[in-house]
Amino acid sequence: MAQIHTNKSLKSIFGITLMAAALGMTACSSPTDPDVKARQDSMKSWGDAMGVMGDMAKAPDTFDAEVFQEQAAFLADDAATPWSHFANQEAAGNATEAVWSNVDGFRAEAENFEKVTAELNAAAQTATSIEDVMPAFSQVGESCKSCHTEFRVKND
Repeated sequence: MAQIHTNKSLKSIFGITLMAAALGMTACSSPTDPDVKARQDSMKSWGDAMGVMGDMAKAPDTFDAEVFQEQAAFLADDAATPWSHFANQEAAGNATEAVWSNVDGFRAEAENFEKVTAELNAAAQTATSIEDVMPAFSQVGESCKSCHTEFRVKND
């Protein structure tokens, strides 16, 4: 007598369907345009660096001057990286239309970010406590917030 393996077949089909759906959602959630991906990758790295330094700001007794210096140097070195990836208006990603309609304002925000990250880097290189870098660190955070207010799509 022949056995029918319907449970295994259904499980296999269900598993394959779930994997295909998961891959499809992954593909949809990541930017396909190389410019969007490049600038988002850069800004995510900035966020990671700010997170490391921010954790030290929240818990001053964890301040590690060498780690803070590395993160600040990274921000300063990478600060100019994403701006060229905004040239193509068709590659909007999370950018608002204001990036292209208010070019001077966007450029001013980018230049300010480069300036304040350089200042943070300079302060970090001689810092012995979190208090030594807090004014400059706060300026970097304000720069991010200021730019995102006008030039980044709001997530509800």
